[in-house]
Amino acid sequence: MKTFSAKPAEIDKQWVVIDADGLVVGRLAALIATRLRGKHKASFTPHVDCGDNVIVVNADRVVFTGRKRDDKVYHWHTGYPGGIKERTARFILEGKHPERVVEKAVERMLPRGPLGRQQLRNLRVYAGPDHPHEAQQPVKLDVAALNAKNARSQ
Repeated sequence: MKTFSAKPAEIDKQWVVIDADGLVVGRLAALIATRLRGKHKASFTPHVDCGDNVIVVNADRVVFTGRKRDDKVYHWHTGYPGGIKERTARFILEGKHPERVVEKAVERMLPRGPLGRQQLRNLRVYAGPDHPHEAQQPVKLDVAALNAKNARSQ
């Protein structure tokens, strides 16, 4: 018996929509990263983009456990001496682009390199309840029903 290795032409990509309202950020990001990589499929091949296209709506309504909303800090560097900057999760969620919290959480769970960047392009995150991908007929995935710990009341 030979080991199965999927070719890019043989991959069947599906579209999945996830409502992030009340879901815990880390658990949601782990599930999305698994879907983007394709590890939930029997035909998973590590060096091929065999994951699904994931749409996340209501990303501004995700929750953190504990005090992470106030204590979690995102750092970046401007490239200049002494140019380290930081923002809290609360500041980002209440700001202009709250969907970036989910995007960064998923990005940091994917492998670094060309394949990880290609898989991240299959993720679409929207702060509100609407998305422009109705033509792809996405299947709704109920993440809260998978595990009681995935959802939390605000």
